[in-house]
Amino acid sequence: MNCMLDLGHNQLQQLPDAMGDLAGLSGYLYLHDNRLTSIPQSMERLKRLKYLNLSENALSAFPEAVCGMIGLIELRLTDNQIHKLPDPIENLSSLRELHLRNNKLTTLPASVGKLSELRQLDLRGSPLTSLPETISVMPKLEKLDLRWVASLPWPDWIKGLEAHGCILYR
Repeated sequence: MNCMLDLGHNQLQQLPDAMGDLAGLSGYLYLHDNRLTSIPQSMERLKRLKYLNLSENALSAFPEAVCGMIGLIELRLTDNQIHKLPDPIENLSSLRELHLRNNKLTTLPASVGKLSELRQLDLRGSPLTSLPETISVMPKLEKLDLRWVASLPWPDWIKGLEAHGCILYR
């Protein structure tokens, strides 16, 4: 049985440290459409959580605690102000979908290429200037969404993704 907690649309500005004590939370955690600028580091203990939605908040930094949520299958951080992803994002080895639309990302760390289960990567609307070549060897990537990214020069390796069946939205 998957447990779910929906705290979306509440204008929350912060979360209590006790959020990390919700060890039984194994399904969905909706925190979208609030005013969060960070999440407690204690939330890294939510190892069984499968789906996390932190979209439409005021996050300027990728929450480091998320890198400890090793059970995540889907992560949504759209419509924030995130400038960079941390290298430990590679810890999310079960992640299948990563939604980062409309952030302030100009590049991604090479470690994103170690997300071997990733199927969808949504980078729409971010001011990307480069992408790591490690994306080209992601074995299960099915969809790379780069619409509304006018600042990105297209790397040569991107054609190889399409040749392997990855749908590329530009």
